[in-house]
Amino acid sequence: MNTKPSSQIPTTSPVICWRNSAILTIFLLLSCAIASAPAADQAKVTELMTKALAGCPGKEVTMITVQYPPGSKDPVHRHNAATFVYVLEGSIVMQMRGGKKVTLHPGQTFYEDPKGIHQVGENASKTKPAKFVVVLVKDKGAPILVPVKN
Repeated sequence: MNTKPSSQIPTTSPVICWRNSAILTIFLLLSCAIASAPAADQAKVTELMTKALAGCPGKEVTMITVQYPPGSKDPVHRHNAATFVYVLEGSIVMQMRGGKKVTLHPGQTFYEDPKGIHQVGENASKTKPAKFVVVLVKDKGAPILVPVKN
């Protein structure tokens, strides 16, 4: 038991309080910055149009653009559609499961079979963006992308 009068009990040093407060402030600021930072490597998909395919009941064509920021990668997926890719800008790396990995440049194309699994889809550059057009021939209302577990 402490027998000293309360005025003689040592308190925490102002320097220690200031240092702890500064460390807490820095930690909170960094946490907020990390939490609010956008995922820089997310691809941006923009739907351009979807039209019923005349003469093919139950089928439609969807056209999208995909923009890969530097270093962007897609998860393993499938489209359940005949998928046609045309590179507009930059370079992309594509590979279907069981197929050869290819690097495509502006003006080059790539095809994905409706039953195929898209193993690799990524920007070939860590410093420059890439952009491509995708045309999907699919069942009416089917999703554009279906994630696949590796």
